Amino acid sequence: MSMKIEHLNYIYGQGTAYEKKALKDINLEIPNGQFIGIIGHTGSGKSTLIQHLNGLIKATGGVIYDNGRNIYEEGYSMKDLRSRVGLVFQYPEYQLFETDVLADVCFGPKNLGLSREEAEARAYAALKQVGLKEKHYKKSPFELSGGQKRRVAIAGILAMEPEVLILDEPTAGLDPRGRDDILDQIAKLHKERGITVILVSHSMEDVAKYVERIIVMDEGSVRFDGAPREVFEHYRELESIGLAAPQVTYLMQELKKKGMDVDVTATTVEEAKQSILECMRA
Repeated sequence: MSMKIEHLNYIYGQGTAYEKKALKDINLEIPNGQFIGIIGHTGSGKSTLIQHLNGLIKATGGVIYDNGRNIYEEGYSMKDLRSRVGLVFQYPEYQLFETDVLADVCFGPKNLGLSREEAEARAYAALKQVGLKEKHYKKSPFELSGGQKRRVAIAGILAMEPEVLILDEPTAGLDPRGRDDILDQIAKLHKERGITVILVSHSMEDVAKYVERIIVMDEGSVRFDGAPREVFEHYRELESIGLAAPQVTYLMQELKKKGMDVDVTATTVEEAKQSILECMRA
C-alpha cells in the first residue's frame, strides 16, 4: 500500500495551558515496498508521526491518504488500516501476556476473525520469519532472553500479515549481537515479502546500513528527506540539531583532509573499505 501525508499537524493538549505543537505541516509520500529510516532527537516528533500512520492518533490538521483514500473520511475503516499497518512499539516485549509463545503470536490473527487453524498457521510462519527456534514455541514468553522476546513481539505483528511494518526503536536495550540479529531478520523480511518497512532509530550506523531513504525530524518538521548518502552529507547540520552521522562519515572526512582521494559520501563500513582500497591501488 502507498501512503501520502499532506500538511499534517498535531497539537498535544490543544486548548490547554500545556498546548504543544508536535507536528508542523508534514508532507511525505511513502511508496509501496520502501525501507525507510526516521531519525531525530528526543521530542522531534518521530513517534507522534508514526502513530498517525495507523490511526492511533488523529491529526489536528491535514490529511493522510491510504492508496488515495482519506483515512479521516466518513466510512473509512480504521480497523482495516491497523490490520495492514503494523506498529511495533519500543520495548514491545512488555506487551507479551499469553501463557506461551505460540498463543501470544496467535492473538492478533484471532482478533482479525481467523479460525484457530488459520491463526496458528500464520503464527508458525511469523515465528519462522523472525528466526525463533521451534523449541521455544511452547515456552512462556517470560522464560526467553530479551532478544527472543523482541522476536516474539515482532512475530505477533507479522502474523497479521501487514503491508507496512513500523518499528519504533526495535533494538533498544539489546546487545550488539541481538541488535544485528533483529535488524538482519527485518531486512530479510523486507527483501522476501516486499513490504514497506519504517524503522525509527537513534543509531546512525543502523539506518546507514539497512535503509534506502532517511527522513530527519527536527522540532516537529521534516528537516531532510533523501538517500543515506545525501542526508549524511549534511553531517554538520545534523550535529546542530543533536544528531550525528555514522562514524564512517567522520573517518572518510579525516582521510580526505589528509590528502586521500576517498569517497566522503560512504556511509557503511563496506562502502568505506572499497573506497579506501581503490584509493590505495591508484
